[in-house]
Amino acid sequence: MCRWLAYSGRPIFLDTLVSKPCHSLIHQSQSATECLAATNGDGFGLGWYGAWQEPGLFRDAMPAWNDDNLKSLTHQISSPLFFAHVRASTGTPTTRVNCHPFVSGRWMFMHNGQVGGWDRIRRRLEARLSDARYHERCGSTDSEVLFLLLDADALDADPIAAMRAVLADTRRAMIDAGVDEPLRLTAALSDGTHLHAFRYSSDDRPPSLYWRHGDDGITVVSEPIDAAHDQWTAVAPNTVLTVEPGGRVSLAGFEVELDRRVAARVAVA
Repeated sequence: MCRWLAYSGRPIFLDTLVSKPCHSLIHQSQSATECLAATNGDGFGLGWYGAWQEPGLFRDAMPAWNDDNLKSLTHQISSPLFFAHVRASTGTPTTRVNCHPFVSGRWMFMHNGQVGGWDRIRRRLEARLSDARYHERCGSTDSEVLFLLLDADALDADPIAAMRAVLADTRRAMIDAGVDEPLRLTAALSDGTHLHAFRYSSDDRPPSLYWRHGDDGITVVSEPIDAAHDQWTAVAPNTVLTVEPGGRVSLAGFEVELDRRVAARVAVA
């Protein structure tokens, strides 16, 4: 399991959240408390929006706690909307291209969780990528495939519906392959204006996710980054949190519905 944070609000320096708090994301790369493994040392990444429509991106396979470039960049870069991620591999190689966030055009995405039976369904999901999306594929993670399955037109029309459709297709592929393991995720998705944060699981054990309305803006995290735990609100399971321009926050149910044929097979199993 990985750890991540996303921020939307007035421009702040990235180190305000990434490194300065007592349980910052860099601290969580060695001492996470709300995931199976305390260490998330298989790389890290930053993505931020600035003067251009497309986000900036910096990723490396080094552990976050051991990279001076990360500390220097977060101290110098200010942004109104940014992502940060520390990775714990679930089996794919520790390489830069497998580190989050992932970017396509103006869209940015990062993920924590697991796609059960990934080795058994990877080929059929990759085969569903359009030619254009397939050529964007650089790494080998399930996370990148989930992102690239989000068709650009569908994202522009309704990003929440697009995510729901991709997860439903993934669940159908898992069920068709006889996979008993769950699909679990928290994920963040943005086009530089809106921020969407998802918490979902096909069982009753979704990864942790919290949010807080601070003086500068909205922060969404895998686990609280400071000692003020009472100021953080847990996102309910199967929920999407959306931060709109101006800071308005809305939460809505995020159920992934299967068609009756597939649902019937799940019930029998």
